[in-house]
Amino acid sequence: MKEDEPNEFESAAEQSGGGIISELWAFLKSNKKWWMLPIIVLLLLLGLLVLLSGTGLAPFIYTMF
Repeated sequence: MKEDEPNEFESAAEQSGGGIISELWAFLKSNKKWWMLPIIVLLLLLGLLVLLSGTGLAPFIYTMF
């Protein structure tokens, strides 16, 4: 093997991964774990509420509960 040729590891590292969303979607699709989708959505919504509670929207969020 020549020094200037990329080996299998280097060529795999240069490929685009696609991001965490596509990785998660591929995992759910390939492993048939569709029951995890509502849990992930609810956790994302809860995180969004926590982030918005520190902004000017906080009084409106507190009135929801």
